[in-house]
Amino acid sequence: MALGPDLYDTPVAGPRKVRRLFVYNGGFLTQRRVRRILHLADYSLHLGLPREGDAVAVWGNSPTAHRGLAVAAKRQAPVVTVEDALLRSLHPGRGGEPPLGLLIDHKGVHFDPTRPSDLETLLATHPLDDTALLNRARGAMARIAEAHLTKYTAFDPATPAPAPGYVLVIDQTRGDASVTASGADRGRFLEMLVFAQEEHPGARVIIKSHPETTQGHRAGYFGPEDENERITLLRDPVSPWALFEGAVGVYTVSSQMGFEAIFAGHCPRVFGQPFYAGWGLTADEFPVQRRQRVLTRAQLFAGAMILYPTWYDPHRNQLCDLETAIEALAAQTRCWREDHAGWIGSAMRLWKRGPLQRFFGQHRRMRFEDNPAKASDTGKTGGRRWMVWAAKATEAHEGAVRVEDGFLRSKGLGAALVPPLSLVCDDLGIYYDPSGPSRLERLIALRAKMRPDQILRARRLIDALAARGVSKYNLGGQANMQDLPAGKRILVPGQVEDDASILTGTDKVRTNLALLQATRAANPDAVILYKPHPDVEAGLRKGAIDAAPLADRVLAQADPMALLQTVDEVWTMTSLLGFEALLRGVPVVTLGAPFYAGWRLSDDRGDVPPRRRADVTLEGLVHATLIDYPRYVDPVSGLACPVEVVVERLASGTVPRPSAGNRMLSKAQGILASRSHWWRG
Repeated sequence: MALGPDLYDTPVAGPRKVRRLFVYNGGFLTQRRVRRILHLADYSLHLGLPREGDAVAVWGNSPTAHRGLAVAAKRQAPVVTVEDALLRSLHPGRGGEPPLGLLIDHKGVHFDPTRPSDLETLLATHPLDDTALLNRARGAMARIAEAHLTKYTAFDPATPAPAPGYVLVIDQTRGDASVTASGADRGRFLEMLVFAQEEHPGARVIIKSHPETTQGHRAGYFGPEDENERITLLRDPVSPWALFEGAVGVYTVSSQMGFEAIFAGHCPRVFGQPFYAGWGLTADEFPVQRRQRVLTRAQLFAGAMILYPTWYDPHRNQLCDLETAIEALAAQTRCWREDHAGWIGSAMRLWKRGPLQRFFGQHRRMRFEDNPAKASDTGKTGGRRWMVWAAKATEAHEGAVRVEDGFLRSKGLGAALVPPLSLVCDDLGIYYDPSGPSRLERLIALRAKMRPDQILRARRLIDALAARGVSKYNLGGQANMQDLPAGKRILVPGQVEDDASILTGTDKVRTNLALLQATRAANPDAVILYKPHPDVEAGLRKGAIDAAPLADRVLAQADPMALLQTVDEVWTMTSLLGFEALLRGVPVVTLGAPFYAGWRLSDDRGDVPPRRRADVTLEGLVHATLIDYPRYVDPVSGLACPVEVVVERLASGTVPRPSAGNRMLSKAQGILASRSHWWRG
């Protein structure tokens, strides 16, 4: 009996040769993600008995694997072994969280040394000499360490590690399949502990507990009885990458942490026979004699993490490469690490609270309190972090994280109450205020040095934004730009004059009229094209002027991305359009101090903070501004996502629209704003 696809299992286009797999483990029936990955990998799951040409699928060396193995032996059917990939999820699978990928093996199990697996065969026979492949491996290794990723990522990298100089001994769950496959038991773990002490006389020994043992789900091989003045059992969820940094030696039986230790620069002492042993990168107490090849770290990683697994993209519901899977897990991990303790929000308008809840309340619902004193006290007593909308922050909000819209926001205006796809959180200041440092400013300075993989990712993002015409609001436009005057064309983008970036980011030129006057004075013979701000055009914000006396053309309702293709220069106070112009190779003159000024990429004539002195490439600016700094939410899957997903959603129009209630509220807001300006005038 075939297991038919459900709505989750959408068809795969194109001709396919599908292999039938017969299963006798309930997990194949109930885990939709597993079924989807297998479906995409050209397998169909069935119940019953296999015929010639069919195969039996079993889940690793699980307690139910014997059922499938017995049927396979009786029917003389090949066995396909399925296991979770080595980057899995936030939490262990027993909580129902689906995996990010699968290891599908037609020869054996990757952790079972009794017979070669597809992975072992690949590591033994594949050339592993392709420069592009090995560069990908080096970049992915660095990215995993940078983001503190491992199989289960729900831990805080800020949790302090022990003082450096210790020997790291890695515990595992009792009865773990990789342990029993290596023929190990409690005695082997105790033997390893003895070796760790003898080979590092006088050094402290830290035994790292497995996450499932610290959560009480399973027992480990070590316990309190193994502690003494020299040996400490570490139960805290400390990042493996932080532990590797302080360790003088690493000891393991068969833990995945031993594999990761290799990429942190260690040569782990191995007392089992895991897949990563025997390739010249470990000190093996029980060598696997058939493994005689010597590999580099990049070769081992390329085989085990790029070529062997089947990775899944939870945003696009399709198979993907390792790098896409890493960024999906990194985005969801960042969300958990920043949000799992909960947030309390201040100065958040009612219509913003729903989107904020979707961004920051996935792991613990947000609470809202406008009284700063109460919010601060509630945050401290409840263990929550405190945030405030940046433009509404006062001295009373000292200590709160500032929150603002991101730079790829929506398809529609924030003033029209269109919910955002990106937000930024800043614990130092806020990006548009140059009076003090911001987290973005620090990130940009750090990107003065970049790895090749980071440069490549930023360049691909720049190219995608330019090719797809994606910007902050993605409004398009109806203005005719076919008959623009000839000459040196300068685009002057109008701004909202009471916007926080104007109030904080410029001292001399602070109005649209003053901006036009300064531009014309410096460029008397140029063709000046004035583009009003869309919020001002919609009557929602302040900043309307009569630009005709100074501008050669006023381009209302114009598509700013199309405009950038027709101009030679952009003059601005602090507009984000200046940043978008830099992305598209258009020279920019700034008269204020926007976040992108001061890095040798624009002609800066405002008062830029002297602390901005790093030489940053365009790729570095883009990486910091669009990859490192904001948070993104995928409107389709509802999951935290990397920037590339949001670019695709904005380009395709698969984004949220304002409700009828929001549109009515937006109109009322515009009327009240105009009356307020009239009354103040």
